[in-house]
Amino acid sequence: MALLKIDGLTKTYENGFQALKSVNLEVKEGEILALLGPNGAGKTTLISAVCGLTNVTSGSITVGGHDVHKEPLAARRQISLVPQEIMIEPFEKVSGTVRFSRGLFGLAPDEGRIEAILKRLSLWDKRDNRNMTLSGGMKRRVLIAKALSHEPKLLFLDEPSAGVDVELRNDMWRVVEELKKEGVTIILTTHYIEEAEEVADRIAIINHGEILLVEEKDALMKRLGQKELALEMQEPISAIPKSLSHHNLSLSDDGLTLTYLYDTKADSSDIPALLADINKAGLAIKDLQTHTSSLEDIFVSLVQKDAAS
Repeated sequence: MALLKIDGLTKTYENGFQALKSVNLEVKEGEILALLGPNGAGKTTLISAVCGLTNVTSGSITVGGHDVHKEPLAARRQISLVPQEIMIEPFEKVSGTVRFSRGLFGLAPDEGRIEAILKRLSLWDKRDNRNMTLSGGMKRRVLIAKALSHEPKLLFLDEPSAGVDVELRNDMWRVVEELKKEGVTIILTTHYIEEAEEVADRIAIINHGEILLVEEKDALMKRLGQKELALEMQEPISAIPKSLSHHNLSLSDDGLTLTYLYDTKADSSDIPALLADINKAGLAIKDLQTHTSSLEDIFVSLVQKDAAS
């Protein structure tokens, strides 16, 4: 079941710039979607539109069946955002900050839940500290605690790992996994693509205000990934022998490495034939290594292809 539905969403500014171009997206309940794109791709505009923070030119957004523009309070109550920028009241205490955020959504006080959130984020010992006394990492924990205070169904994490220490990053992904088990839907934007590769169920790639693809992470990597076999020669060669021309090979500038590319979705039964042909050509192999395309490789390839089109 889709918790978030976006249909034909466009955002055009007065100067004619199109930040979003007919975006269509459905996000299922309880999944983690990684929204990837270069700077200026439209990620922040899309998140702002869903959160009701910016007016759109056309299209519709529903969260849990509630239209963001026609039923803003009902829709907004289900959404929470952990922004990239740290913005919290400096003189307020940690517990008061989280408690106040819950009250903004019209929910009854629940000290047990506030305590549970603060303990989950290792903030309980800091509950009576004023925000201004906290480190940057602790302030980001407070942002996450604020976001969880009103029990959202849809949580946006906008570059949550930017500038944080390893301990907080690990704690945050632990909390993300716990929230997923509780049925919370999470949309993550990140420049740490290896994190998206680790935690996301699906990947959406946006560029120039358009969604280039939305796909299951494992299926995407199988469909677009490549394996690379690097064969280091005992002696440099000046060119690839004609007897090897039917293989998908490239030669390094120094003549010492032959690189063979093949799809991860295909089997590697032709590798023994390649090795046999190399032997017949009188070439001696010193070493060989394999490399599988990462999500970052796929992302860069798609964005470059989109820029060239």
